[in-house]
Amino acid sequence: MTDAELSDAMADCQVGRIGPGAVVLVVGPSGAGKDALIAGARAALGGDDRYIFVERHVSRAAHAAEVHVSLSKAAFADAVARREYALTWTAHGLSYGIPATIDDHIRSGRTVVFNASRAIVTEARQRYAHPRVVLIDCPAEIRAQRVKLRGREQLQELRVRIARTVEGFDEALADVRVDNSCALHTGLERFITALRKTAPPRPHPPKG
Repeated sequence: MTDAELSDAMADCQVGRIGPGAVVLVVGPSGAGKDALIAGARAALGGDDRYIFVERHVSRAAHAAEVHVSLSKAAFADAVARREYALTWTAHGLSYGIPATIDDHIRSGRTVVFNASRAIVTEARQRYAHPRVVLIDCPAEIRAQRVKLRGREQLQELRVRIARTVEGFDEALADVRVDNSCALHTGLERFITALRKTAPPRPHPPKG
């Protein structure tokens, strides 16, 4: 860490934001392919302990189309009451949470990556010293096909998901935008490149 980076980290600590690691919020509309890119990056970066990929908790039954920790609504509410989440949000009638354990990883200097909501970007930027917003997007017609193929939503719910916008989220303020309308391997290359820019440098081995 350079003197300038150390100075920035100390300043962030003084205002109470959590660092020095980074938090990467992978956001975007339904069907953009966030889960597929996260899964691919997790496999590609599995041997790099600078990255922590976190599964979100969701108040619905498990489904093969999405990797998450499934909880009942009552269990989720209990977890919130016990302050077990660093970030929570609601969407599509469901509750979502990111475990509070990410804060320890970030304090240790690691980069934490998870599928997030556009609705929590402002909160995350206030909470963490080094938030990075990676916006995954592609045309609505491709997203609609992908959501239909996963077979989880009814037609009306599918339409609502595809058309959903988030008040207060400005796409222009995303740190990185990844076009995932192409082949998966191309989108994955773009996504991993974005992640590598957020990670702290590897420590140099001692001389001698």
